[in-house]
Order: sequence, then structure tokens, then C-alpha cells
Amino acid sequence: MITLDYNNMMTEFVTNGIKEEALHALSNIAEKAVLNIEARRKKDLEFLELPYNQNDIINDILKYRDEMKHIETYVVLGIGGSALGTIALQNALNHPYYNELREEARCGLPKLYVIDNVDPEILASLLEIIDVDKSLFNVISKSGETIETMSQFKEIKKLLKNSENIVCTTDKENGSLIEIAKEEGYKCFYIPRNVGGRFSVLTPVSLLPLAFCGVDIKALLEGAALMDEQCKSTNISENPALAFAVLNYLSMKAGKNIIAMMPYANSLKYISDWFAQLWAESLGKKFDRNGNTVHVGSTPIKTLGVTDQHSMLQLFSEGPYDKIIVFIGSKKYRKEFADHSNLIQIEQAATQYALSTAERQNMTITLDEINEQSIGKLIHFFQIAVAYTAEFLNINAFDQPGVEETKKMTYALLHEKEEVLNRVKKKERYVI
Repeated sequence: MITLDYNNMMTEFVTNGIKEEALHALSNIAEKAVLNIEARRKKDLEFLELPYNQNDIINDILKYRDEMKHIETYVVLGIGGSALGTIALQNALNHPYYNELREEARCGLPKLYVIDNVDPEILASLLEIIDVDKSLFNVISKSGETIETMSQFKEIKKLLKNSENIVCTTDKENGSLIEIAKEEGYKCFYIPRNVGGRFSVLTPVSLLPLAFCGVDIKALLEGAALMDEQCKSTNISENPALAFAVLNYLSMKAGKNIIAMMPYANSLKYISDWFAQLWAESLGKKFDRNGNTVHVGSTPIKTLGVTDQHSMLQLFSEGPYDKIIVFIGSKKYRKEFADHSNLIQIEQAATQYALSTAERQNMTITLDEINEQSIGKLIHFFQIAVAYTAEFLNINAFDQPGVEETKKMTYALLHEKEEVLNRVKKKERYVI
């Protein structure tokens, strides 16, 4: 089970919170939002169908994993949505020191490294500690035009003797990477045409590396399917993703344009990173669907309980009234040490209470326990909630023009186009 408790978002508990009448007033708009998303399900929002339509893909992934049992290291070359989901779910579902475990403790499964930055030190340092000929490099880019990933791929390709050490996750028909893969005979897995990068965690983008690390990917999809069914309701009080979207929409309208994600489980730390991309890239938009300039969105902040009680909590408690805090807790932890499970839960409750008495709105997502099914539910919950929130804001949640502009600028600078260099020319008097 996953529950959403939003008591501390409401005026009965936080005087500057949301009135219950405000939720009821949005009932018709909320119903329309659900129906709009459902109408697009099989047309262009294929991420909603992922929990149901991947049996053959799962079988292919598991078969491939068994064929590649000899590899010692699995390396993901990807960035953004091609990396964050894998990092988040690997850390959520496997041993916190997975790569440090002895091989037998990992049941012979490979170590996992995700290289999601072109900082030259990162890849160069990795190559110092792995045997490339006993490694599998998973190149992930839907378009094949992701400059960071393709530059890494270019260098790795030079080091490898065998094409079997590369597997590509990309578009089935279009783009540079699929063309290279066909020419070189690389094994490929495919990203569905209508699934964007930040919504691709339940595709081979993450399912493939997670399977190699022993995660039960079938259970992930089963959990997502259960959440999907629950979120088909048009009733705010029955659909948790819809309630989450409505609460955030009303908060944004009230000037609370920061959402702080605060898991109280170290294993969920990187769920906040994954959520940050999903939320920021989907909802931070200059134009609405009618072409009006709106500059909407809310800024996600990544925090961790209990750690950030000793830093960020001061700001949350006494700083500007411009934030809502979302706690994620678990009723049960996989391992016990002294009385720490009780302690961390008490600290979470204390923080919730302290924030509420300081008139700071907060809500809590609670997992019965952290496993594949509950994480599948959580991931799908956030994806659907983002889609609903975009409906309320009348924006397109599935493009990222701001990101694309930076990509264009990067390509232009690499080719030293004069007009771009002139645009970024500095004034010496502002450099000390």
C-alpha cells in the first residue's frame, strides 16, 4: 500500500493552508483533467500503458541477462532521463553498498556504474578500476543526438575489441544511434516512440540495467499497474495522484512555488533526484497551450531526512512561506540496527509536527515497505500527478524547449559559430 496524507496541507491543521471548499470547487476541472489524460492514453501518452504491454520485452531482457552472465561490470552511458531512474531505483531496491559486495553476495551479478556527466575525471577514473573487456556498456539515447552520451560512446568504442560489449537503448527506427547499431551489429532495446526521457523509467532505459542487478522488474510493473488502476478515478478523494496535483496547483496559485521532497529512508534519496527532473522539466514552461506567456512551474528541492533536519529544516521552518514539503516514509525498513527504525520514524513525525505548528504546509506519502511493487507504484504515482498538474496549468508537460535551446547552443559553440560566440562575449570590467 501507498497512502497520501494531506492533513497538514489543510486549514484545519495549518491556518494558511487550503480550505476544503477549494478542493470541492475544482472537482469538475479535476474530472476533466483525468478524462483528458485517459483520452490520450493510447494516442500519445504511451507511458500510461507501460505497466501492461511489456511482457515480451521483459522476457527478452531476462533472456539477454542470462546470456551475458560472464560480464563483471555494467556501465550505463546516459544522462537525464536515461540515467536518473536507474540510479534512483537501484539505490532504492538493492543493497546500499551493492558494488562493494563480494561477487557471491551479489549472486554473480555485475557491478553497476552510471556515467551521467561529461566531467572527464568521472569516466577516466572508472576506466582505471574496471576491465573493459569484461564490461557491458549500455549506450542510452533515443535520438542518438545526445552529445554527452555519444561523446562517451565514441571513446569507449575505441577501447573495445568485441561488439558484444555494447548494448544500445534507443528509438527503433530513427536517429544516429540506431543507424550505428545496425551497422555494427549491436544488441538493441527500444524506447517507445511516444515516451519521453523523463517518463522512460519503466521502459528498457531502466528495466534493462535493473534486471542485470537483480531487481524484479516484473514486480515493478505490477506495482505501477496497481497504481494506474487506482488513478483512473475522477474523484479527488479516491485518486491520490489527482489529489497531489490539485494540492500543488492550489499551492502554486497561493505563491508557494517550491516543492521540497524529503524522504525518510536513505534508500529513497535518489527518488528526489529523479522527481526533480520529472517535475521541473514537465511543469516549468514559458507558454501555455494557447501561446500565452505564463512562466509557470514550481521548483523542486532535494532533501533527505534525517540528514537535512540539521540544515534545510531551519529554512523550511522560519524562512519565506513559499514552499510545501513532501515527506516520504516507510512503515518497515529492510534491515534493523539497534532502535534506529523507531528513531527515524519519530524524527519524521517530530519534523512534520514542528513544520505544521510553524504554519508550514506539508504532506506525507507512506509506503508499507520499500520493495519493487511499492516503488513501481510510487514512480507511476508521480508520473500521473505531473500529467494532471499540467492539465490544471494548461501547459504541455511532455516537451522541454528550454532544454533543447541549451543543446542547440552547445552544438553551435562546438562548431565555433561566430554569432553564438558574440552572444556570449564577456565584458572585462565585470571580471575581477
